[in-house]
Amino acid sequence: MKIIEVENRDEILMNQLLEVWESAVRETHLFLSEEEIQNIKKYVPQALIEVSHLMIAKGDNNHPIAFMGIENQKLEMLFIKNSERGKGLGRELLNYGIKYYHVNELAVNEQNPLALGFYEHIGFKVYKRSELDDQGNPYPILYMKLEDDMKN
Repeated sequence: MKIIEVENRDEILMNQLLEVWESAVRETHLFLSEEEIQNIKKYVPQALIEVSHLMIAKGDNNHPIAFMGIENQKLEMLFIKNSERGKGLGRELLNYGIKYYHVNELAVNEQNPLALGFYEHIGFKVYKRSELDDQGNPYPILYMKLEDDMKN
């Protein structure tokens, strides 16, 4: 597995990453309805194109199996293909983001306890909570910072 930052975000790559996204969301965002998943899915390609730093992890077949987006030291997205979960990819990607892009902040759905636990294990701590997500839906969001950065 190798991590690469992608500049050329062509349609083929976007479709591959959308598959990774959907696989991950269906496994980890159990609070979303099918209609909500399909609605959010429409906006994912644009988010992938617009994020400043997009890193992907490729598997043995050279296809993306995970990706991470970073904007201004904030983790904007981290998704692991369901069949690849539990193999350390998330930790490897996030540690890469912390080391090379100084990631020190993120937001996570409160209703995604596995992700919350993962981020806490890495060293992130909740500093703020919102009852609604960015689209105004009733999915509480937890805002987290690396523990070392909480002192600032």
